[in-house]
Amino acid sequence: MTALELRKKFIDFFVDRGHKEIPSVSLIPENDPSTLFISAGMHPLVPYLLGEPHPLGKRLCSVQKCLRTGDIESVGDTFHQTFFEMLGNWSLGDYWKEEMIPWNFDFLTKVLNIPSEKISITCFAGDNGVPKDEETASIWKKVGIPEGRIYFLGREDNWWGPVGKTGPCGPDSEMFFDTGRPKCSVSCRPGCPCGKYFEIWNDVFMQYHKTTEGKYELLKQKNIDTGMGVERTVAVLNGLDDDYRMDTLWPIIQAIEKISGKSYEEEENKKPMRVIADHLRAAVFVLADGEVPANVEQGYVLRRLIRRALDLGQSLNIDKLFTMEIAEEVILTMGDVYPEIIKGKDKIFEELIKEEVGFLKLKKNMIPQVEKIGVMLKEKKLGELKKIFVEPVFSKLAKDKVFDYRTMISGPSGVAGTIAFQQKSTHGMPIEGTKGIFEKYIDINEDEFNKPIEVLQQLHQNYSRASIAQKFAGGLADHSEMVVKYHTATHLLHAALRQVLGSEVHQIGSNLTAERLRFDFTYPERLTEEQIEKVEEIVNEKIKENLPVSREVMSLDEAKNKGALAFFAQKYAEQVKVYTIEGFSKEVCGGPHVERTGVLGRFKITKEESSGAGKRRIYAILE
Repeated sequence: MTALELRKKFIDFFVDRGHKEIPSVSLIPENDPSTLFISAGMHPLVPYLLGEPHPLGKRLCSVQKCLRTGDIESVGDTFHQTFFEMLGNWSLGDYWKEEMIPWNFDFLTKVLNIPSEKISITCFAGDNGVPKDEETASIWKKVGIPEGRIYFLGREDNWWGPVGKTGPCGPDSEMFFDTGRPKCSVSCRPGCPCGKYFEIWNDVFMQYHKTTEGKYELLKQKNIDTGMGVERTVAVLNGLDDDYRMDTLWPIIQAIEKISGKSYEEEENKKPMRVIADHLRAAVFVLADGEVPANVEQGYVLRRLIRRALDLGQSLNIDKLFTMEIAEEVILTMGDVYPEIIKGKDKIFEELIKEEVGFLKLKKNMIPQVEKIGVMLKEKKLGELKKIFVEPVFSKLAKDKVFDYRTMISGPSGVAGTIAFQQKSTHGMPIEGTKGIFEKYIDINEDEFNKPIEVLQQLHQNYSRASIAQKFAGGLADHSEMVVKYHTATHLLHAALRQVLGSEVHQIGSNLTAERLRFDFTYPERLTEEQIEKVEEIVNEKIKENLPVSREVMSLDEAKNKGALAFFAQKYAEQVKVYTIEGFSKEVCGGPHVERTGVLGRFKITKEESSGAGKRRIYAILE
């Protein structure tokens, strides 16, 4: 089965059962500062999971492109990817377990033709005042899964959310495919990393709300949120034990083989080829959604993905610019489903080549510095090197932990290994390249050199995960009173900018918190003080007029015919929400918004700057 066939079978199955298909949204979240990328199909639906009516109703389904950064270091095995496609269906306060679980079973056994004896199930074992999910297990038994293949697991395995400290959450039930391999031990069960069981689908029964006191209260609206990974499921259905051999990844691997002149069948080539295929595929989609390599947030992740691919390209002895060739294969393989990567092809190629050339230049410029460090190693200036390089890297990554690296790093080889890691994480210099330079000056003990690198890689992974967890601390898509006010303020700002600067101005992004708004728009030059003051004056005038804000649901064509602005490049659903600020602004938008502008307070622009060629960025507050 191909990815195309799986997508179609899934959507058709749920459309036949009263669901409306919603389009895949941009990987860059709109108006959501709590997460860098869309990492699950439910992320764009948070307002509706919390009770806001969706314009297409209570039954939805989609194929959503996703990107997860928490396990970047794990990419390289047979089943991890940063970019992947997720199939999902949702009940927004509509059907419940009695309908969902039989649909699960029918889709797996009748549509995908998986023998029922190959399916195992996990359910929530219960804790913290939430009972064991016997109800879900009972329904699975009714549809044909015997008790012996139903496992009750704890919160770590079978509980979702909340993403922040409070919010909707609930037990989940996961479906696993038994590959037929022997159990690795007596305790082997679904979720065991040995590879006998592959998770292919997950039902989240979102029935609780976690309070600030840590209690779990039943929600007024019970939701179902499901997720099925396309890559992993296609691999399983085709009897593959390696996701990278499925049809949307294998052509990319073959392109890497052709460019490098090396074979994927050679064990030492598999990990670098998988990482290059995954990271450059992810980069293509992020670039298509408007992001560019940078040193902060989404741009930093993008740069890190590209540079890691370049680093491993060198380990395959690729001695030419190659990212554009890989991008061409990604576009050829997936452009029929995601036309935005075809539309953005020229920009994707331009940014990849720019980053690749910049990386090579950086490495060339770094070589003299590494040579100087090699001389210091030879002269045994270890105390000076530790102060400059070793202490800062460990103090950053081992922050809040008692970690005595001095017992691990004593001689020149340990210091060299630490500096090699620092050069890679800071500047993108390949460890092997740095090591090769150091070997001209000192005899390297392999164990002493590798030990700090292994420890630092683990610390770096923990640091990255902690940073991402902090990013989610406020929860997904904050809809606090202040954020809702700022959301409405962006509409006023957008209309005011178009009035002052001209109708060629349009929004290309925004980021809202409870403290401020950030608004990106098209404009070729810096705004004057007079222009900024005029924009502020118009917005505050409309706030003072206390204009009503209304919402209508209609088709996109109807919305455009009525003069609604809709500039974002993503596909829109067949029905959209249009918010109108009476007599001043009309935009297609997901909401939510205030009812009248008078509640916003005084609007003040605090900063105006460039955000790229032909783009400007405004920061503003409500006082």
